[in-house]
Amino acid sequence: MSDKTAEFKFLDGIKVVDFTQFEAGTTCTEVLAWFGAEVVKIENPGRGDPGRRLRPGKPDNDPWYFYQFNVNKKSIAINLKSAKGLEIVKDMIRQADIVAENMAPGTIDRLGLSYDEVKKINPRIIYCQIKGFASGSPHEKGLAFDMIAQAAGGPISVTGEPDRPPVKPGLSFGDTGTGMLMAATILGALHERNRTGVGRRLEVAMQDAMVHYMRTCFATTARTGKAARRNGARSSAGNNAPSGLYPAKGGGPNDYVYLTTSRANPEHWSRLMKLVGREDLINEPRFATGDERYQHQAELDAIISEWTSQHEKREAMEKLIAIGVPAGAVFDTMELWNEASFEERGFMQTVHHHNGDYKMASWPVRV
Repeated sequence: MSDKTAEFKFLDGIKVVDFTQFEAGTTCTEVLAWFGAEVVKIENPGRGDPGRRLRPGKPDNDPWYFYQFNVNKKSIAINLKSAKGLEIVKDMIRQADIVAENMAPGTIDRLGLSYDEVKKINPRIIYCQIKGFASGSPHEKGLAFDMIAQAAGGPISVTGEPDRPPVKPGLSFGDTGTGMLMAATILGALHERNRTGVGRRLEVAMQDAMVHYMRTCFATTARTGKAARRNGARSSAGNNAPSGLYPAKGGGPNDYVYLTTSRANPEHWSRLMKLVGREDLINEPRFATGDERYQHQAELDAIISEWTSQHEKREAMEKLIAIGVPAGAVFDTMELWNEASFEERGFMQTVHHHNGDYKMASWPVRV
């Protein structure tokens, strides 16, 4: 990878035995690997992590998806159902600091590697489990993937247009977001172990993680006494205007710019009206307060859209940023893939792999 890569050594000397697969668990252990831990991924002989087999036809059936969640790790193929394989793994655990798994409910226990068994081998172990549904949940035996967590944890219920069925958000934060929460908790557990000398078991459920990420929506429920509703491209709080997606010049599927004005900063409103040539509206009684602007948002949307449609999305974004109005063009994955500044800053990296070079985003925190 590039010499601009931020090479963290925060967890240098920490050893992780990694039984994770697909995305939620692998995200967690990849964070630890980015931070300098030695992560050894345990895979099935022949098949490997099921995440390797999602895109048939690629060299070695090793898809780009798998690369995204397993950089900086080592890998070993072990038959966990054999006595010899199990003993090899137990030897690894004796020397490890962390064990992580996200197998189907009950699988790790049937293999003889439950927390109760593992802590007999190594009382200092931090034993991490990512599940679909929490222990004690009426659904605790249920299988879950990203989209299941987003459905059962709330995000799908608030995504989409108000008068249309709910839709799944395009990104997989049901998986990745859960893994990030576990990674953060592991760091706290390591700090605690430095004081006590004793490890502990950690569990996070994907459903619970999604509920955690719904905090803004629950604030709306607390305020209104009703379920948070779908607001399309508008804020989940649903009471801010002008705010939303506006069409840009070009007419392509992603030729839009998102802008918002905060009630906490009235200058956003006045700056925006000056930019679009409607200074006459700044002190107009119909738009004098945030509530008034919200009541007349359709009229404001039309005025703003007339201006944005005369500018390409990047140009509109730059003009809005220049006057201090929060704005972002809608960039698709190809545009982001080819964004030169990402590579110049060392954020987008090229991985040299025997199947060919592969470009991917690195850890986003810079030093």
